[in-house]
Amino acid sequence: MYRTVVIEYSPQAEAMAEKIEAAANAMLEKGFRLVTMSVTGAARAILVFEESV
Repeated sequence: MYRTVVIEYSPQAEAMAEKIEAAANAMLEKGFRLVTMSVTGAARAILVFEESV
């Protein structure tokens, strides 16, 4: 099973990195690992997680 999380508008790289790290750690606690991510031109990030088996 996959889950997708969108990190809202974050124009500064350091702030975006903190939000990505927080989302990845929260999803890891739920049993999901980060598979891939993409940063959009609108300063958002799309994170794709896969359920750990």
